[in-house]
Amino acid sequence: MPIVVDIDVMLARRKMSVGDLADRIGITPANLAVLKNGRAKAVRFTTLAALCDVLKCQPGDLLRWEAEDPASG
Repeated sequence: MPIVVDIDVMLARRKMSVGDLADRIGITPANLAVLKNGRAKAVRFTTLAALCDVLKCQPGDLLRWEAEDPASG
């Protein structure tokens, strides 16, 4: 998938656990793990805004686009 999720990078920079972040933004740790591991099909803007608020970052710090390798697809 060409969208890469870097939540784990921001968690490490903020020295925060997945459980703590999930509590602070109001979603389950399981749902946060789905998003964090790049398995989510969509993300609500309210969830993205809450992530940015708690992690004190911009959406681009959490999500980035990478071109797919044409040989792999």
